[in-house]
Parts: sequence; C-alpha cells; structure tokens
Amino acid sequence: MRTTENVYRNLTIPELIEQSLKRGEGVLTATGALAVNTGKYTGRSPEDRFIVDEPEVHDEIDWGKVNRPFPPERFAALHNKLLGYFSGRAAFVCDGLVGADPTHRLNVRVITSLAYHSLFATQIFRRPTKEELNDYTPDFTVISAPKFKADPVLDGTHSEAFIIISFAKRIVLIGGTEYAGEIKKSLFSVMNYLLPKRGVLPMHCSANVGVYDDVALFFGLSGTGKTTLSADPDRRLIGDDEHGWSEHGVFNIEGGCYAKCIGLSKEQEPQIFHALTFGSLIENVVLDEHTRHPDYNDDSITENTRACYPVEFIPNAVLAGQGGLPQTIVFLTADAFGVLPPVARLSREQAMYHFISGYTSKLAGTERGITRPEATFSACFGSPFLPLHPTVYANLLGEKISQSKVRVFLVNTGWTGGGHGSGKRISIAYTRAIITAILSGDLDKCSYQEEPIFQLLVPELVPGLPISLLTPRLAWEDHHSYDATAHDLAARFRQNFAQFGNVPPAIAQAGPLGRS
Repeated sequence: MRTTENVYRNLTIPELIEQSLKRGEGVLTATGALAVNTGKYTGRSPEDRFIVDEPEVHDEIDWGKVNRPFPPERFAALHNKLLGYFSGRAAFVCDGLVGADPTHRLNVRVITSLAYHSLFATQIFRRPTKEELNDYTPDFTVISAPKFKADPVLDGTHSEAFIIISFAKRIVLIGGTEYAGEIKKSLFSVMNYLLPKRGVLPMHCSANVGVYDDVALFFGLSGTGKTTLSADPDRRLIGDDEHGWSEHGVFNIEGGCYAKCIGLSKEQEPQIFHALTFGSLIENVVLDEHTRHPDYNDDSITENTRACYPVEFIPNAVLAGQGGLPQTIVFLTADAFGVLPPVARLSREQAMYHFISGYTSKLAGTERGITRPEATFSACFGSPFLPLHPTVYANLLGEKISQSKVRVFLVNTGWTGGGHGSGKRISIAYTRAIITAILSGDLDKCSYQEEPIFQLLVPELVPGLPISLLTPRLAWEDHHSYDATAHDLAARFRQNFAQFGNVPPAIAQAGPLGRS
C-alpha cells in the first residue's frame, strides 16, 4: 500500500475495496461487488456544472444553460477551500489514462476523499503500466470532495453541489455530491473540448466489432440501450459509453463501463449480470438484508441504479479499446410519444439533422428531479457534455460519414401503440432483432416505404418483428390521436432545430414536415 501522511496513491482494487469497507462506505454483495449508497444525489446535477470563463476559452465555449460561466476568482477561492478541506483527511489518488489511442490520450489524476470514488476512477479509466507511471505527469487533475458542501452565497455556486471545469488551469473541482458519475462525465466534457481541435469526433456512444472487423456505433442518452445493445455475445465490445473517431478508426475514451442496472437479469443481459463480481461497484441497488443478493428490480432508492466494472469483465471485450473505421451507426431514441417507427434508415443529411436534434426521453433517475420519462432534445445525444456549439460536432460527423460511407439507422427503443402511460415500451427482444437485421445486412436488401410526417424510410420487413409494429400508426387504436401526437412531435422537432441558426438547407429540410 503506497501511503504518505494519509495520501493513498494508486492502490490496487483489493486495497481500495478494503479501505472502503474499513471506512464504512459500502458492503460486499453476495456476488462480491462493492455496494454503496450515494445519498441525496443519485444522478447528475446539470444545473451545478460550470466552466470557468477564462480568456483562453471565452470565445470558443457555447455559453448558455449547459455551459454556465464561473468567475476565475471564485474558482481560485473554491480551489483553495478544497485544498484546505483535504488537510488532515485521507486523500486517494488515482493516476489514469483517458483515451485508448496513445495519439489522443490524456493523463488524468483523480484525487478524492472517498475510497470507493477512487475505485470508480480506477475501474472506469484506463490504467497506466508501471513503466508509464514512472514518467507520469497529469494533463488534467480532478479534485473531488463529495462531502464538502459549497455555500452558494459565498462560493457563487448554484447549490451545495458543484462540478467546475477550468480549461486554463486544467483542473476539475467536484464537491457536494457522492454520485461517482460526475467524475467520468466531467472528463468527457474535457475531451469534447480537446478532440475536435485535432479533427477527432468525440461521441457519446457505445461501440462493438463483429467477426469481420465491422465496427458499429450506438448513440443515445443514458437508458436508451447503449450498454445493453453493445454487450452482444456475438460481437466484441470496444466500449459502452464514450469514444473518439479519428482518421484511423474508433477508440474507447474509457477503460470501463458504467451501466444502468435497473431491471438487470441474467436472461436478458447475461454479460453485464456476470460482470458484477469482485472488483465491480454498484450504486444505490437494494440488497437483501441477510443474503446481500442485489434486487435489481427494486427502484425504491432510485431508478438510476448503476454498476461500474472494467471492460475486461465482459468476456469478449477488445482490451486494446480500439477498432477500425465504423461501417454502421445506430441512433437510439426512447420516444415517449410513441409515434416514431422502431427502425428507419437515414441519409447523410437526415443523420446530421437527427444528430443535431438528439431527440429522446430523459428517463427516470438519470438527473435529479426526473421521476418519469420526459420528451427532450439533447444535441448530439450528449448536450450536457458539449463545451462547443453542436454544429461543430455535427459537421465532423457529416464529414466522416461521407469519407467512410457509413450506413445510419434511427432505432426507437421507446413506446409504441401510444405514449408513456397509454402505450407499451418496445420489447428488448424486438430491438435486438432490429439490431441483428441491421448488422447482418438484412436491411440493405429489403424494400422501404417513406413515413409521411418525419420523412423516414421504414423497412417493409424485419425478421422477427410483426408487420404492424413497423408502422406506428397501425399500432394505435385511435388513428386520429396518432396523427395529432405525431404532428405535435414534428412541431417540437422544428421548434428545437430553429435554435441552431445557419444550417445548410439540405440538412434543415431533412427533418419532419409541417402540416400541409
């Protein structure tokens, strides 16, 4: 154990688990995973996220509701407060690598007051070798004090919690929240700023590769199926959440997975289920008081139960974290209105339109205050993590689609036969059948018909799916209600897209039509 005056550096997984248990941070489950409760904060706090308004980045950041400016002098004061907070307290240091491609890799040091947060960082990021640690110098430093509460009046924060990024100082400050996901998402924001400058597209997506080295990307917000659908026993997993797309191919930004585990079962998601063993971390999962078996169906703490595990816990993972150029892109959307088809093929212009739009539903628990699905638009399927204007990322995507001749599909993992509360969610078995048809090339051979409101090309046949499911209007008992709801959603698309200003006409016209 490497420790100097309460500073624990790069502890092993057993050492971190031992420290966490010793400090009463969590308990071991019957399967060996470390189970913790994150308290008040069981999801991200987007209103508590800031970027320091520094001259070096002022003209580049897309300031607004997502990227709130924070004064440099207040950042410096809060930084000093946090350093003082660690005086005499335990500090766990994790030196990690963000980015599997050495060309675009970032050395990141995470300093935290909780052993299980250091376990999280150790498992979610890539680990340097002993030789790499000898010459290790951090490019970015995260200082996380989950139990330190800010004073909004004195510190200028929105609440007791804060996530503040300084690109000039190369420091991230986190406090007031025990939700470990803030660590990984803050560094994803950092990569979303740095990578486009190198011509690399950062992506909120999962990625896997088939037996013929065909790479597929799955975009979508939390809860839409990125992790579940990419953990395919017939394909190798590159990563489940964050990737970069360079001129050479795709690379995982992380070294681990952070999956929603509500409703997790051995039958439906065997790879994830069996990954939650010793070395894994589960958050806010209810345990049987005596046996300590997790109850993944219990959402009494939160719908946003989470599991963190290294990618090597998935049997057929690509340990190098890299793959070739993508051949297929799937945009996953959980349509709470229940009017989008379960699958549609997109042109390049439609792909850019739907990428910029990022339509989905915020699912319960992924953010504070979300208790039921809410229809929303999140640019590039990751608006909370984009320091730059969404068109920067959309233009990069368009260029790469053209260069690599990528096939793009929109897949609805949400509702059918009605919206949330009246319809039913599309079964995972049907969604898996759709993904299989896409990746096998079956949907390259079939005929398509155009859906008239959203201008989407819908396949006339998908093996394993009822014909009626492919035409959402037929799944509704009241066709007039479907028409009204579909036109309402189409209007929301157009209203949302208007904010992006000067977009080429071919892209702007690739979205839903207005009423004739």
